[in-house]
Amino acid sequence: MTWIADHWLDLLGWGGSALLVFSLLQTRVLRFRVLNLLACVVLVVFNGLLSVWPMVGMNLVLCAINLWFIVRLLRERHDEAVFEVLEVSPRDEYLRHVLRVHQADILRYQPDLVFDPGAERQHAFLVQRADETVGVVLLRVEGDEGRVLLDYVTPRFRDFSPGEFVWRRSGVLRELGLRRVVTPPGMVAPYYDRIGFRRVGEAYALEV
Repeated sequence: MTWIADHWLDLLGWGGSALLVFSLLQTRVLRFRVLNLLACVVLVVFNGLLSVWPMVGMNLVLCAINLWFIVRLLRERHDEAVFEVLEVSPRDEYLRHVLRVHQADILRYQPDLVFDPGAERQHAFLVQRADETVGVVLLRVEGDEGRVLLDYVTPRFRDFSPGEFVWRRSGVLRELGLRRVVTPPGMVAPYYDRIGFRRVGEAYALEV
């Protein structure tokens, strides 16, 4: 404890620097901004105690920049004017490219995924943020029920739930004549209970 008391300022500086480096390793855009903000706050305190005012000023500016981006991201996360749902053919070459690029990550969350682009009554949706694809939803229609084959979010937007724009904002489900949507059992880290789905055994169901 005596050593910590004697070196607490050094520990503060190293801790802030380590947190800053750690923030740069984040793939999730919101998590990066939050961790970077925390690191800058620590470094403001550290440099202020040492009276290194240019570094205090720089980190204060970085705090303001991070806060601006965090507020903007939080405002946009449920904004249907920011995210757009595009229905594409299951055979669409760009869709197949997205699935190939993210195949390993997709299988982490849905290891039992089976998708045959040539099968009947299957539908594919891309969730776009401007020109960036942030999510993919694959559905198989059985009568008036939709079976979710895939609901995937790219790593950068893993702190968001862009699939919600398919489920409750875009109107695509009603256009398909669906009355109910059911997810596969055992999905990793599902978010459905926050957007109107109800738990049915190990799956979730949404009445359209």
